[in-house]
Amino acid sequence: MTVSWTPHRFTGGLLALDTANTVVLRGDPERTFDRFDDPAEIARFADAASRFRAAELGDRPLAVSSAVAIAPVVLSIREATDRLFRGAASKGAVATTDLPGFLRACADGLAGSRTEIGAPGRPFGDPLTPIAFEAALAVSALSLLRDDTVARLRICPNCTWLFVDRSRNSSRLWCDMAVCGNRQKASRHYRRRRMAENEVKNA
Repeated sequence: MTVSWTPHRFTGGLLALDTANTVVLRGDPERTFDRFDDPAEIARFADAASRFRAAELGDRPLAVSSAVAIAPVVLSIREATDRLFRGAASKGAVATTDLPGFLRACADGLAGSRTEIGAPGRPFGDPLTPIAFEAALAVSALSLLRDDTVARLRICPNCTWLFVDRSRNSSRLWCDMAVCGNRQKASRHYRRRRMAENEVKNA
């Protein structure tokens, strides 16, 4: 099934978290599903991410040589990132037991990449040339290890997506207020109305 990669699907705050969130409703065995079950979606996601994550990428476009070929590396980075930083969001600290697997996955994503990163204004290297999606994903994932980022990691209570809370007072609750926030508001309103109706019936 082809996915429409809308802005809502890029509410994690960083490419690595957006990628981790391609598994929908983690922890719910009856409703969870993986948007990358079809490897072709990796290429479509990368194309959309080039636009929606242009600021993070320094306008460097993402390239996918072969979605099928890179899928194992992409999924490995995705799962290692989710495991490490979901735990960090819950506990407020990174568990060193999960670091070796995470670092190995990122190293696999960078293997064979011939680029330079981190220059001022060019965080992902030369904006005039594409960068392999798996390499950019590894760089984005490694950037999450910064103390100030770890402290701002959150798990959306509605959809369980990971996101970086960049609000001024670190009080953001939802990954996307317009989607998850409104759904929760509607759910609470419905429950209150049902309770009120039941009270009237039982009076």
